[in-house]
Amino acid sequence: MPGADRTETQEKQLFMADKEQRPLPGRSNRAGNLSQSKKKLQEAVCVLLVELCERFTFFGIVCNMILFCTVKLGYRNYQAAIVNMCFVGTSMLTPVLVGWLAECLVGRIKLVCICMFLHFLGTALLPVVAFPFEDSYIDRRRILHTLTKKEQKVVFYFALLTASLGIGGIRAIVCPLNAYNLEDCGPKELLSFFNWFYWLINLNSAVVFVSISYIQQSVARNLGFLIPLVSVLMAMITIHMVRGEMIYKPKTDSSLLTTFGVIASALKMCCVRYRYFSGGVTNWLDHAKENYGGQYSETQVESTKSLARLFPLFAFQILYRMCIMQIPSGYYLQTMNSNLHFGGFVLPVAAMNVISIVPLLVLVPVLECVNLCPFSYKDTGYSPTFCIVVGQLSAALSVMVAGFSEIHRKHFPQVEQTLSEEVLLVSSMPCFHLAPQYILLGVAEALVTPSCSLLSFWLVPERIRGISMHFLTLFNGAGCFMGAFFVQTAHAGTQGNWFPHLLYEGKLERFFFFLASLMMVNTLGFWTIAHRYNNLNPEYTNEFRGSPPEEKLLKHEKAIKRYGSVLESSPIVSPMEKT
Repeated sequence: MPGADRTETQEKQLFMADKEQRPLPGRSNRAGNLSQSKKKLQEAVCVLLVELCERFTFFGIVCNMILFCTVKLGYRNYQAAIVNMCFVGTSMLTPVLVGWLAECLVGRIKLVCICMFLHFLGTALLPVVAFPFEDSYIDRRRILHTLTKKEQKVVFYFALLTASLGIGGIRAIVCPLNAYNLEDCGPKELLSFFNWFYWLINLNSAVVFVSISYIQQSVARNLGFLIPLVSVLMAMITIHMVRGEMIYKPKTDSSLLTTFGVIASALKMCCVRYRYFSGGVTNWLDHAKENYGGQYSETQVESTKSLARLFPLFAFQILYRMCIMQIPSGYYLQTMNSNLHFGGFVLPVAAMNVISIVPLLVLVPVLECVNLCPFSYKDTGYSPTFCIVVGQLSAALSVMVAGFSEIHRKHFPQVEQTLSEEVLLVSSMPCFHLAPQYILLGVAEALVTPSCSLLSFWLVPERIRGISMHFLTLFNGAGCFMGAFFVQTAHAGTQGNWFPHLLYEGKLERFFFFLASLMMVNTLGFWTIAHRYNNLNPEYTNEFRGSPPEEKLLKHEKAIKRYGSVLESSPIVSPMEKT
């Protein structure tokens, strides 16, 4: 008996000790949720910081590229504009390429390290092209470190290529939109996210255009290229700090190659068996299904069909992107050939871009108030398609106003103006006369870009939202390259008259008028199909996206479980059950 009592006492002591050490269930769950939410917040802040550093570097390279190409490398105006647009387009397309490499060939961590090295190498080579440093001296003599024009161009192109590849890696792996955990957001929340996301990016670009452009143009025009290098170092330090938690790993349910494979398989089956099809399928992509002799499952084909419904939306963004690319090309040349003196101070050429950013910084809070209004458009905020139509119309008006501004600019007498220690003959018209065209393009960007991102993200199944954003990026990049092709064609077809090297000798206004007329037709074309993307209610969007069999079965199982739980928890008992 004493032994039994002693054993019982020991068991009680062990039980009490275990009870004291064991945390309460509510406290443990609360602590776990707090730590998890803190971790997610830290990851989001770090991702946003890296995004801002990358954009800081990108805008630092782009802001004065035309001035550098024309003054330092001896390019003609149209050549400098083409180089600038091709770099922007390449920086848009490389995230898609790097995303595919990370998914299929190379590990994500390894590829991030490679891309960071390429980004660092590209921005480090830009000062090499800018040598010698005119403001640096050794023993009262200038540094003699020069490159020939051919060597400068080779190093310059290599630096731009490596920097764009690095930009692609950062945007695709470290800072994809999926890293911000947007899966459970509704259309209002998504629109609010895209509005503030692009607001922060444009605020960052405004700082770059004011500060770096002034340093590159006026204070130390060669040392200004070192500033993007500092931004890359900041991004590398941030990635190193949260290396494990920052690298986003997407779901492997679908891929870009699968989408292209479905389209190619459907086209192949249509060509091979064209004679034997007489309306047997409702959609041409159904030919890729295994039931009709294809190679892909019904889920993969249905997802591709929902994505294909967005292709008209994507296609109408190409010409719009060509208009937006006039800011770092045609508008930049107009500003560079106008009077930049303001109260004894020479404004940086790229600082005029801030005028196009101000409307976005002002409109986003206003649009947010409309979006959060309880009586807003069909409980989903304001209509995105209406914003796209108004934005594209604003872009067309901006390019048209640029044509009239060019005619107005030629009526002023020419004066000498020094830019980057180069004396140029420019119009005496103050550069602020060009402000209306910048403002109209800023309004267009504030309305179109967040709305297109919302439609591309919301109107497709969750598994292919990343692919949908990739396609939007592909079409935007295509718009940049189409803009470069349009400039080359206009210059070659008119023998330099529509995009001249000396603006007062050519007819740049005809280039703007022709582009504005194309943009008006593009706006009318999108207006005719805008009704397809009007309704963002969940019931309608489920029909728009399509419902693969797995999702239908999952919803059916959830409905059965919910029905069973309601029956079990119901306090009402029927008279038949009482008997």
